[in-house]
Amino acid sequence: MVSVRFFASLAERVGTRVEEVVIEPQCTARDVWNLSVGDQIVPESINVAINKEYASWDSPVSEGDEVAFFPTVTGG
Repeated sequence: MVSVRFFASLAERVGTRVEEVVIEPQCTARDVWNLSVGDQIVPESINVAINKEYASWDSPVSEGDEVAFFPTVTGG
């Protein structure tokens, strides 16, 4: 099982901030997204972090990890 966190406007879009999902061996961050939100398409400019470190959508996820999805931060 992994802990999944959604931040900012993304949490509103998917309808939750925190979720727990059961993963299969050789799971990736993209697989976690699909397990968490079903068939919702990944919005543009969404980042992923695994255990508080930036990761790619193809990064492996292990049992007990925390996976976070969040919009790109912009500012000025």
